[in-house]
Amino acid sequence: MSLSIGIVGLPNVGKSTLFNALTKAQNAESANYAFCTIEPNKAVVPVPDVRLDVLSELVKPQRVQSSTVDFVDIAGLVAGASKGEGLGNKFLGNIRETQAILHVVRCFDNDDIIHVANSIDPLRDIEIIETELILADLQVLESRVERMKKMLKGDKTLAPKIEAAEKLIAHMDQGQPVSTFPEELKALAEILAELHLITAKNVIYCANVDEDGVAEDNDYVKTVRTLAQERGAEFIKISARMEEELVGLEDEEYQEFMESYGIEESGLHQIIRTGFKSLGLISYFTAGEKEVRAWTINIDDKAPQAAGVIHTDFERGFIRAEVISYDHYVEHRSEANCRTAGVLRVEGKDYTMHDGDVVHFLFNV
Repeated sequence: MSLSIGIVGLPNVGKSTLFNALTKAQNAESANYAFCTIEPNKAVVPVPDVRLDVLSELVKPQRVQSSTVDFVDIAGLVAGASKGEGLGNKFLGNIRETQAILHVVRCFDNDDIIHVANSIDPLRDIEIIETELILADLQVLESRVERMKKMLKGDKTLAPKIEAAEKLIAHMDQGQPVSTFPEELKALAEILAELHLITAKNVIYCANVDEDGVAEDNDYVKTVRTLAQERGAEFIKISARMEEELVGLEDEEYQEFMESYGIEESGLHQIIRTGFKSLGLISYFTAGEKEVRAWTINIDDKAPQAAGVIHTDFERGFIRAEVISYDHYVEHRSEANCRTAGVLRVEGKDYTMHDGDVVHFLFNV
């Protein structure tokens, strides 16, 4: 399991600049004209986690493996994208498979960087993107309903699914995303799982600011922050251009740069931390001479489910888990010392995993 995030927004809001910074790769062209991104940009990014570094220093393994985040950046969307305007709609399928959406919104003035609407208005920009995503989802859902109606004579069990889907369509026709549908979705569970509708996903609103907006919120940022709060959505503020400048800096230079602008956390850290929180994800670790590795799981996963992330055989043949909390591992400095100190616990199938657990699974197949 890995966290996957699709990046959306209007052209020239800083999506590709942010993508360059997040992936530390300068191959996503960032030009000052609309539709410069004509192919979907994808990258697998290691999850920064200081705990993994600490464990590696203690264990001295042959290799270290972080959890990863998949970022997918598509061409900027414009009004009418769902009907073929611009290039964005061509690539919407690439973000249907992602777990969350990072909606980048321009929150700075700069006459040298054109805006497709020739003015800065975050709420208008957000509405344009969200409307196009809803319309794109509607096309997918309506097409599925039409197919189900043709199959109804031979399969009467489709009737409640069609009824529920038509209620959802009516809801979306009012300009509302799937995520706000108030009806019971059990009848639609199978359909929604297959269609991966974009507006059913968790949204992180990302206010992209210039250097002046880093330390203090401008009015644009305040508007987006308020909208996110009203919708119960996650919100982060970054400067994509500054994040790009951080790429390649040595650790000391990096810290000096961060401190000079009063930045406590990089954009990458913010996005990943917020994504984990939004989706209810946590990390656990395995630590041995060959490898120290971080694994991503759901917050309520039991030990067998967590083991299954490593290999399905681990879950199928699960016997027990030997668990050490991260703090105990660091305190005692090795698995052997933890065992001697009595802080290594033997847990069974009903054990709920905790963030930072250091685990050794025993299984038999």
